[in-house]
Amino acid sequence: MSSTIVSTTNKAKLVVIGNGMVGHHFVERAIEQGLHEKFEIHVFAEEDRPAYDRVYLSSYFEHKDISKLNLVDLSAYAAAQIQLHLNQRIVDIDATNQYIITEAGEQIEYGELVLATGSYPFVPPIPGREHPHCHVYRTIADLDDILAIAERPTVRKGVVVGGGLLGLEAAKALVTLGLETYVVEFAPQLMGVQLDAAGGDILKRKIEALDNTDALSKNISNTSEDQCHLTMQFTDDTSLDTDMIVFSAGIRPQDGIIKNNPECGIEIGARGGILIDEQC
Repeated sequence: MSSTIVSTTNKAKLVVIGNGMVGHHFVERAIEQGLHEKFEIHVFAEEDRPAYDRVYLSSYFEHKDISKLNLVDLSAYAAAQIQLHLNQRIVDIDATNQYIITEAGEQIEYGELVLATGSYPFVPPIPGREHPHCHVYRTIADLDDILAIAERPTVRKGVVVGGGLLGLEAAKALVTLGLETYVVEFAPQLMGVQLDAAGGDILKRKIEALDNTDALSKNISNTSEDQCHLTMQFTDDTSLDTDMIVFSAGIRPQDGIIKNNPECGIEIGARGGILIDEQC
């Protein structure tokens, strides 16, 4: 049975789904423009902590202090009476009747709704990807999981699947942790979106000049496990043994709440993501 979050004021509710960097930036601008005077603002976050800086996520492996990445000034939220709901996943939206439902079954009516749901890591459909030593590189919780594995004395080697900008950030993190590190990229070059072939070749040589680092252009066919390590098997019949795999092969729009509720009244774009007009 669902319960309802009841307003404590006569203001209409402005609900923000997402407290990542974009959701938090919206709240900052809302406070600057005085929207908290007009609306009772509720912010819902899936994670158990307020917004933090994902751009410098790899620095967490050096200082292991989440406070250095924090973006939210909770006192500013409190002063503007922003109600931040952590660990609250939204599972349904009814745009016609203007309410949302949380995973806990709470129903919240709104006057205005802002979707700042962000993205999630794409994991290629490779057999073995569910192994506990396979990770993604997106949240503080993901980094804590990587740290927990990397700190084991038997773990010496790590592979990052993805040679884009985020993949190279993840590789830097594994190098920081002291692991022999490999980057596996499906495309023939690293950072194919940003660089031409010559630039990609220069980048590959520079990465391979670093201690204990290598970059491979391979297509993965399978990941298997034996008593000591994981084995990545490639389509050219070669293989690579490793103790850990980090997937950083791009991102996808976090639009599942819409896709899973097609009757909600919000339209999805042809390639995923929420369809918007020029005013978003």
